[in-house]
Amino acid sequence: ENGYFKVTGRIKDMIIRGGENIYPREIEEFLYQHPKVINVQVIGIPDKKYGEQVLAAIQLKNGQEATAEELVEFCKGKIARHKIPKYWEFVDSFPMTASGKVQKYKMKEIFAAKYAS
Repeated sequence: ENGYFKVTGRIKDMIIRGGENIYPREIEEFLYQHPKVINVQVIGIPDKKYGEQVLAAIQLKNGQEATAEELVEFCKGKIARHKIPKYWEFVDSFPMTASGKVQKYKMKEIFAAKYAS
């Protein structure tokens, strides 16, 4: 529209929240350090006020339980406040392609509908 285009998907694996650039991989690598986390995917979901908000989808190790509050406390003081996910989802699996890559766009569709602001 008007000669502009918007890049989304794998090429744009960056969340822009209120003018701050947030790289999901950086948050994922940090959350992998939590002893209860086996897998994590971080995505940006639409937000009217900030443009995007950070959501972390967490897969816990077998037999482990965790809360969003526990993970927020784990993040505090170790990563910047604006990088701490606002939304936390605990999942059993992630949508995958036939080649085994996570389909983040499908996750965005699911969670954007759930958290529509």
